[in-house]
Amino acid sequence: MAAELLWFCNWTTLGVCAALKLPQISALRAARSARGLSLLSLLLELAGHLVFLRYQCYYEYPLLTYLEYPIVITQDVILLLHVFHFNGNVFGSAPYVALFVTSWFVLGLRKWIIDLSMSLCIFIGAASKFAQLQHLWKTGDSGAVSALTWGLASYACVARIITTVMTTNDLILLIHLVTMLALNLWVTATVLRYRKTVSKAK
Repeated sequence: MAAELLWFCNWTTLGVCAALKLPQISALRAARSARGLSLLSLLLELAGHLVFLRYQCYYEYPLLTYLEYPIVITQDVILLLHVFHFNGNVFGSAPYVALFVTSWFVLGLRKWIIDLSMSLCIFIGAASKFAQLQHLWKTGDSGAVSALTWGLASYACVARIITTVMTTNDLILLIHLVTMLALNLWVTATVLRYRKTVSKAK
């Protein structure tokens, strides 16, 4: 039973994450605008995903427990390019991409660097969600933000909590995942709330 649950969680997480950012990218392309989407939130999320992936690679955790992160990072980069494109400055993303690539190599130089970075990753991830929430509260408009993307991210957190408990039982990872789950659900609820508010106003 445990093996089947682990298999289910691993593969459904991969399936969900393969399409995780597609609703958001599609919403941006349909709206031809990045309205409602926080650039700071996206950059912090990308940084958090990068640290999370590097940490698990460094400690050689089972590949299936983090295989979705390269997929999500690729989608985040595509989303970042779209945001810069719709903000009229696609080349503005170049320094950020260079910084993230450099960070990948720096993170693995010493054990204390990757451990400290993973501890800070909880705050980076939380900051990314709060940046999106603050943007939504400030504008009162969910704009082109996809509730489906945030809902899928919540499911991925639940599945990864289960797989982490069943494999590595890494406390830092578990704290990170539980925190991200709570905040993902909060953002999803906020997006839906402002979507209803705008619909009623119309």
